[in-house]
Amino acid sequence: MHTLKISGVLFALAALASAQSKTAIEKKLTTDFAVTQATADFADIVTAGAILVLKQGQIVMGPAYQNNNFQTTYKDGKLTPNLAGKLNNFSARMARVPGSTSAPPNTRTFVPGEKMWVTKIECKDDGVYFELFTDAYGDVRYKGQLKFHFDKKGAMPSADQMSRLVGEVFKVEGDQQQQAPTEQQQDPPQQAPARGRAPVAQPPAPIPPPVAPPIADIPPPPPPPDDAPPKQIALGQTKEQVVGNFGQPTRIAKVGTKEIYYYPDIKVTFVSGKVTDIQ
Repeated sequence: MHTLKISGVLFALAALASAQSKTAIEKKLTTDFAVTQATADFADIVTAGAILVLKQGQIVMGPAYQNNNFQTTYKDGKLTPNLAGKLNNFSARMARVPGSTSAPPNTRTFVPGEKMWVTKIECKDDGVYFELFTDAYGDVRYKGQLKFHFDKKGAMPSADQMSRLVGEVFKVEGDQQQQAPTEQQQDPPQQAPARGRAPVAQPPAPIPPPVAPPIADIPPPPPPPDDAPPKQIALGQTKEQVVGNFGQPTRIAKVGTKEIYYYPDIKVTFVSGKVTDIQ
């Protein structure tokens, strides 16, 4: 009976440690790869997170408005589709055969360089699962699942190890890691004078050059006449026309194929360099 109690305590402690490891992994990954909030019907984005750029392999996804079971697994440095994905690839090859009457599958295979979002990150006993979601391609958004496989014989990886593993498949657009200065760039350490010796006199600091007098401010141009027509933004205008009328925006955001200019009172959305929405 005593042995059974000890076994039960050890099992509970192991389960607690596993749960804590999963929580730490999910927290680390959601920090490094910010999650996107999509609408309930996956028709649009509520809050945009990190834009993930695929670095290697291929990922098969189905239309976001359909329930699909496309899952790709990353194991031993390689992305492998599940049975649904393999059948999809076979159907796609058959549809390209000359004279074939097969309809192409209603899916899309994403290749390195293409971008997507992650809408959910979940750590389970056998791996970490990313729910992926894409921008619209021909008015169709796609979704699929990517599993980062755990070796059941080994211990669960740490949060940092898991982040590096995900980094083998994705990079975050615009993420530039700052490198520490090299030894040549670092300031040399200051050495204290040897005991019993007088410190060596330092040469005098160089005399700074004379400062030029400030340039007088140029007066602003006169205001336009009262009868000048008001400046307007219209659908179809180019970014150059909008900037020419209203000046540079206070902030610019890029969400997929959209580019949003923020002004104090309005928000202008561009697609392919032209105004598509004004709010």
